[in-house]
Amino acid sequence: METAIGTGPGDGAAADHSGCNIPATQGRHGRRAGDTGGPADRARSVRGRDPGMTVLVGTSGWQYKDWRGLLYPEDRPQRLWLEEYARQFATVESNAAFYRLPEEKTFADWRDRTPEGFVIAVKASRYLTHIKRLRDPQEPVRRLLSHAAALGPRLGPVLLQLPPTLHADAGLLDDCLACFPDGTRVAVEPRHDSWWTAEIRTVLERRGAALCWADRCSRPVTPLWRTADWGYLRFHEGRAEPWPRYGRQALTTWARRIAGTWPDRADVHTYFNNDPGGAAVLDAAAFAHAVSAAGRSVTRTPSARGAAP
Repeated sequence: METAIGTGPGDGAAADHSGCNIPATQGRHGRRAGDTGGPADRARSVRGRDPGMTVLVGTSGWQYKDWRGLLYPEDRPQRLWLEEYARQFATVESNAAFYRLPEEKTFADWRDRTPEGFVIAVKASRYLTHIKRLRDPQEPVRRLLSHAAALGPRLGPVLLQLPPTLHADAGLLDDCLACFPDGTRVAVEPRHDSWWTAEIRTVLERRGAALCWADRCSRPVTPLWRTADWGYLRFHEGRAEPWPRYGRQALTTWARRIAGTWPDRADVHTYFNNDPGGAAVLDAAAFAHAVSAAGRSVTRTPSARGAAP
């Protein structure tokens, strides 16, 4: 078992943490897509060496009390945590809409409290993915986007995380993706092995949707397909000590996978969902260094030591 680098819920949403007895699934890389601009043009880092491709690094949420003293100064009130988070990171994945769709004024507040170039990925409502199970998607998609539009230029990709009991249905997926307007980036995270077929891959490619790469216990649990001219990766749980940290080798491997899959101008959004004990903050910082070492531009992260200023 690896030892983590360094020492030692999100926007209010609970994270999904489970055990590591999960087989790895290795897939072939997706086909090369066209060039793209997008959030990377607004979130460029001086750390990387390749101006063409930017890896955006952040965490799944920002409101975790055990991050006090690590990411947030001890005397910083919780109502100012988003501002502090956005000072140290250039992107975050918000899970709030998965549980309850925030009002437009909440999204607007997040926009106003974050700097230019900050990117907020939004996890879609469980009403669409877990209750309706992608059926009748028009109204849930419309409501989500009408509220999230208040983010303005801060709005990043929309994540559709599917329930592990939902078996593959190419028609349902295609109908759902068709509800998103052109220019909306959508990442799809299936969690049942029946989805790993050529038909599903074709749907994603045709719609320009990214297959969300997912890691559990330092292993890919999705095929490593490139289905769009941008990417999305979620780190759920490492296998290093202390739990649920990621080790240096695992992070380096993922950085090299990204560099090998998107060698051209592309944005790749990466989020750490292993929040307990500040693991997500520390691992995000370490991963940014691994990405930079792989020769790619990367957005800002805190010090790898994890000490709050």
